[in-house]
Amino acid sequence: MQNTIAYEVKVLRVMIAGGGTAGHINPGIAIAQHIKSRSNSAEIIFVGTQRGLESKLIPREGFELKFIKVRGFKRKLTLENFKTLKELFQGILQARRLIREFKPDIVIGTGGYVCGPVLFMASRMKIPTLIHEQNAFPGVTNKLLSRYVDAVAVSFREAEQYFIRAKRLIYTGNPVRSEMLKADRVSSRKKLGISSGTSLVVIAGGSQGAAKINNAVVDMLSGGYRLKNCQIIFATGNLNYEKITKQLEKVELPSVKIVPYIYDMADTMAAADLMVNRGGAITASELTVLGVPSIIIPLPHAAENHQEYNARALEKQGAAVVILEKDLSGEVLYNHIEAILKDTKKLRAMAANSKSLGISDAAERLYEVVEELTGKKRHYR
Repeated sequence: MQNTIAYEVKVLRVMIAGGGTAGHINPGIAIAQHIKSRSNSAEIIFVGTQRGLESKLIPREGFELKFIKVRGFKRKLTLENFKTLKELFQGILQARRLIREFKPDIVIGTGGYVCGPVLFMASRMKIPTLIHEQNAFPGVTNKLLSRYVDAVAVSFREAEQYFIRAKRLIYTGNPVRSEMLKADRVSSRKKLGISSGTSLVVIAGGSQGAAKINNAVVDMLSGGYRLKNCQIIFATGNLNYEKITKQLEKVELPSVKIVPYIYDMADTMAAADLMVNRGGAITASELTVLGVPSIIIPLPHAAENHQEYNARALEKQGAAVVILEKDLSGEVLYNHIEAILKDTKKLRAMAANSKSLGISDAAERLYEVVEELTGKKRHYR
């Protein structure tokens, strides 16, 4: 009679904490979606705060969201910090209750203040823990947590130096949307009607737009600066569209398409010869997965100036050129765009360098870490 081995078959239970900004939330959603694709019966819940964007973004993706109380400390000693300290203790107790109720096999943090109580409590309760850092310069919460959690996954090599006390460091990259992985330059250019021999420059300061970038583009276009054999797609942000179009209504712009928002960013980015954008970690990851050269204008007031760190990481590898906002003008922007487009050898090198930095299987790498931390002997449906 042949011997058989009986394996325990169980459902993978995952708790993901992350919030505040889309830069922390979207990677968590991408991780959750990939886990579901690899283990379709997996049970996943998110933990966030009612103040953050997670309250809108996560339910839209069909995932359950639980709330705890927590917020960041002010850098100066104020009475507000005593309220914050009180909320922190409340948040720790709420996190412990949620963990006891849900009984996760692993707790994953993707950034934001909410990660503090949840990941700290999970580590104290001996539950496997993983944090994912999206930026080249880590946030305060993730740096503090790194000494307690089982593993830290980074998206930029430059971030590794800030996690010297981490038990384990893994370079995974940022998980990007599936449509970015499927986008193809040839078909995307055909879809957008970009003819061969025509360069496409895409300028987008983010979903809400960026006033300094918008002003520089308006100055460039109204100042008579024109790029030969080049089409421009300029996304103003929904709130700024009417203002910008009114400012440019008397300017002849046959090769410029002004839109409030780019809904099909995957095809638009894939078709681009050059992007002009902010320095968010997810944008940087999408650019490199597609191999698109970029001019990055970091948001100067981003937490810990992380956007400039992300931008400099790409610039150091020859994939991008950085313009600080304080140096930005219509003329400066035009000169940089023209110089890159005219030097076809440099443009090709930037594209190749960008592509070499791209990690298309980041979500799978993170899933493999989840499998390792939760135990290889477990077999999930």
